[in-house]
Amino acid sequence: MKLELPGLVDLQVNGFAGVDYNHGDLAAEQLERSFAAMRLTGVTRCLPTIITSSPEHFARCARSINQSTDPIIAGIHMEGPYISPVDGPRGAHDLNHVSDADLEDFKRRQEAANGAIKLVTLAPEVPGAIALTEYLVAQGIVVAIGHSAANAAEIDAAISAGATHSTHLGNGCYSRMDRHHNSLWPQLAADGLIPGLIVDGHHLPRAFVQTTIKAKSAERCVLVTDAVAAAAAPPGRYGLGDGEVERAADGKVTAVGAGHLAGSSLTLDDAVARTCQWTGLDITTAWAMASTQPAELLGIDYSDTVTIEWDPEQCALTVISP
Repeated sequence: MKLELPGLVDLQVNGFAGVDYNHGDLAAEQLERSFAAMRLTGVTRCLPTIITSSPEHFARCARSINQSTDPIIAGIHMEGPYISPVDGPRGAHDLNHVSDADLEDFKRRQEAANGAIKLVTLAPEVPGAIALTEYLVAQGIVVAIGHSAANAAEIDAAISAGATHSTHLGNGCYSRMDRHHNSLWPQLAADGLIPGLIVDGHHLPRAFVQTTIKAKSAERCVLVTDAVAAAAAPPGRYGLGDGEVERAADGKVTAVGAGHLAGSSLTLDDAVARTCQWTGLDITTAWAMASTQPAELLGIDYSDTVTIEWDPEQCALTVISP
């Protein structure tokens, strides 16, 4: 059946169609090419995401992104550097540039981004994180908990300070941890946090996605891609900032030489279809998790629509017109 639905909104996209938004020296043509490819997947708004890096590299990346006036850009997602320095929660972020939360550092980065930072992912347990969260929220910037080993008290403090999102819940944490006392349960239990889920078949198992949606409700979850340059691109090696990642034939993306996950090759339309397949949700409910709900979390109004062909029996989705 054919449906006209709101455009998809991706809160976390590090690159797309061979283009790395963390490169720091992109031509406008490269950006436009990646955005054109993204529109073919139904995305009409996104937050290009700059991961943990030095202030100088962040500034170069932000300036590269800001050279585009494409309305698909809803702002910049700053993921780090105020995250856990510990192996596991830190994920693929460069330890050399992980730092405590610092207001003046953020102000310099926001100035370099010309005020475009709309979402910041940080770890509540990092020194200075709660004070910075209060400042960011007062500025209308969304704060997300991510790449964190925070305990329940630290997560509660971040929520009280105004944090409203969990960046890729179930990832950016220890691979092995206490079954009861860990960073996942408090976030799952908190009504004030809307989790982002990477439903690509690699980052999260089916049961975790099902359980999170049942605990939070579909209306209180959002889908994200955490896409890197390998998304909408063939298997092979791609840049991610100063590092390199490899996309396997099955779509799994790992850091070259390390083997751990480093972003994804997921597209948001595929995330919606897989969510329907895994959970039994209808297409309009799952689609909202990747469109109107992330837009509401971000606080943006938009009227973009896309037309799709949907086969509910096969959970097969085709974007007809972006």
